[in-house]
Amino acid sequence: MEVFAVSELNRMVKAVLESVPELENVYVRGEISNYKFYPSSGHHYFSLKDEGGTVRCVFFKSQAVGLRFQPQNGMKVIASGRVSVFPRDGTYQLYCSSLHPDGAGDLHAAFEQLKERLWKEGLFALEHKKPLPAYPETIGIVTSPVGAAVHDMIRILRRRYPLAKVLLLPVRVQGPEAPPAIVRAIRYACENKVADVLIVGRGGGSAEDLWAFNDEQVARTIYRATIPIVSAVGHEPDVTIADFVADARAATPTHAAEMVSPDRAELSDRLLGIQAHLLRLQSGRVEALGKQLENLAAKRALTDPMAFVEDKRMLLGHVQRELFHAAETRMAEPARKLAAAAASLDALSPLRVLGRGYAMVTDEQGNVLRRAADAAVGGRTVSRLADGTLFCRVEEIVLEENDCV
Repeated sequence: MEVFAVSELNRMVKAVLESVPELENVYVRGEISNYKFYPSSGHHYFSLKDEGGTVRCVFFKSQAVGLRFQPQNGMKVIASGRVSVFPRDGTYQLYCSSLHPDGAGDLHAAFEQLKERLWKEGLFALEHKKPLPAYPETIGIVTSPVGAAVHDMIRILRRRYPLAKVLLLPVRVQGPEAPPAIVRAIRYACENKVADVLIVGRGGGSAEDLWAFNDEQVARTIYRATIPIVSAVGHEPDVTIADFVADARAATPTHAAEMVSPDRAELSDRLLGIQAHLLRLQSGRVEALGKQLENLAAKRALTDPMAFVEDKRMLLGHVQRELFHAAETRMAEPARKLAAAAASLDALSPLRVLGRGYAMVTDEQGNVLRRAADAAVGGRTVSRLADGTLFCRVEEIVLEENDCV
């Protein structure tokens, strides 16, 4: 009996499995579970399962370079690859060479995943979108310099609005070099303010041809742009991530050219309408002024100016007389009140009392002596009369019987 080591047995099983042609390239349909991605190595590890079983899978970085969507647990996929055994664990697994969503293609899955993520971040919010200028001075076009799309846009812009300058920012619009080129062109336009509005797009093509406009960096650059951007990718049925992020979406590149440029014929009609309206206003104004002039000419001040002046002179004389009468009336009453007040004050005046033969006696300090007892023998007094002042010395004080010293 031959006894094998574990590692030998695993190598034998590995050799047997790898010798089966049917297992060299198999396609397996199942649901992803236990998905893990290691950024340091770039490898993907997961399991595929259905109702009856599970198989472990590994998707190495070298094979996963072209993966366009992000695998997730619960996603139904079809994996292709070879079946072999990992000798260390002794378990067989599928070494994937490709991975595609089951049903819709991988491009569609990648599109929906990015669309949902950017929507949740708010990159599609209406309040962020900038209005397009009504009359742009410079219109920038970010597209391929060759092809019918760019020539159609330039032709329409020159026909509709020749006043605007058209600036072409040439870029690749498909292939791996396209997204970085589009990002650089938009950033250049914004940093240098070379245009008032930008058209970013290309003509029609397959989903793969239009994929540059589903690039995440392109979408984020459009969102951060300071210049209003119109997305014009493909034809009406074609929808890209750029359409959701841009400030406006055009069904086609030619439609974008029409959106950013006012029509010369419409502007001409509008100007003619404004001109006619101004002429009507001017005519009505002239007619109204003419009527005002006729009314003024019919007034007496113009037909008989001297009579008008005489009327005004008579009115002025009447007003003057009224003013004089009002002034006299207004001043008479205060004058009467003033005379009465003056008479009252004069009657109460000490000088008036002195004029009747009385005197006012004070001591040397000016204190009024109302009684004889207020003076002192030998003291000096001052007697003020109506016509002068006497300085006296008290020799003797004689009191009335009801007074005492």
